[in-house]
Amino acid sequence: MLSKALKIGVGVVLVALGIYAVVVWWGDVLSLVRGGLGMALILAGLLSFALLD
Repeated sequence: MLSKALKIGVGVVLVALGIYAVVVWWGDVLSLVRGGLGMALILAGLLSFALLD
């Protein structure tokens, strides 16, 4: 029982730290999303070319 409660507690703490990190570094998160979006579009285009056969 204690092990399960400890795992839940660690999970809640990690989720809270993740939310805090996103809030504090919101500008950096947006930069990562913008950069990743371009790469995802390039890969999607290359994949569509590869599937044209």
